[in-house]
Amino acid sequence: MPILENQVAIISGGLGDIGRAIALELARRGASIAVGDVREGSAARGLADELREIGVKSRYDTVDVANAAQVVDWVAAVERELGVPTLVIPNAATVTLAGIRDVTAEQWSRELRVNLDGAFHLAQAGARRMLAHKTPGRIVFVGSWAAHAPHNALPAYCVAKAGLRMLCKCMAVDLAADGILVNEVAPGYVDAGLSAQIWEKNPGAKQSAAQRVPTGHLIDAAEVAHQVAHLCDPANRHMTGSVLLMDGGLSLLTPAKK
Repeated sequence: MPILENQVAIISGGLGDIGRAIALELARRGASIAVGDVREGSAARGLADELREIGVKSRYDTVDVANAAQVVDWVAAVERELGVPTLVIPNAATVTLAGIRDVTAEQWSRELRVNLDGAFHLAQAGARRMLAHKTPGRIVFVGSWAAHAPHNALPAYCVAKAGLRMLCKCMAVDLAADGILVNEVAPGYVDAGLSAQIWEKNPGAKQSAAQRVPTGHLIDAAEVAHQVAHLCDPANRHMTGSVLLMDGGLSLLTPAKK
C-alpha cells in the first residue's frame, strides 16, 4: 500500500516549480492532492493531467493566501470533495529584489502578507480542521536558509522566512499532543522557482551561486519535494518544530551576497 494512501495533501503556490514537484511527489506516494495558486484554473490543466495519470484524486482552486477568508473557504471545499487535509504544505511565496534603502512600504507589506501571513492562514485553517476531526497530520512549511542568513537584496523575504520559522516552532509546541507534527524544509539555492527568476535577470548569477555552495551543487525542485515527503511520512513520528536544512553547506560560510 502506498505510504500516503488515505491522506489528503493541500499545497499553496502549487503551480510554481517547487509546489508542482511537491504535488507530484506526494501523489506518487498515494495522497489525494489539493493545489491552490493565484492563477486561473486553465493554468492547472497540465498538472491535473499528470495527477490523473498517477491515479490520485485532485482538485485545483484559485486562491490568494494573503486573504484569510479565501483560505478558509478553500480548505472547506477540499474537505467536502477529498476529505480533511492531513498534509498541509504552506508553499506560496513571492520575492522582491530591493534592499533596505529601496524597498517600498507596499513591497514590504505584500511579501509579509504572502510569505508569512499566507503561510499562517493555511497552517491554522488546516490545523483547525484536523483538530475538529481529531485527526493526526503533518504541517510542513517551505522555508529558506534566508531565515537565518542575511541577503542584502532580499530583506523582506528574509524577515518573512525568519518569522515563518518561529511560527513553525510555536505551532509545533501547541499541536504536538494532538498528533500534528509541524516542521520546516529550508532549501538553499534552488535552481527553480524564485531563485531561478532572480538568476534569469542577472546573467552569470546562477554560476556564481553554484560556486559558493560547498557541495558545488544547486538544488532542484524534486529534491525539495522529496524532503517534504520525508516529513509527511507517517513513520516519521518524532520530528516536530525542526528545520530540515538542505543548503549544501551555505550556512557554514559567509552571509549571502545576492
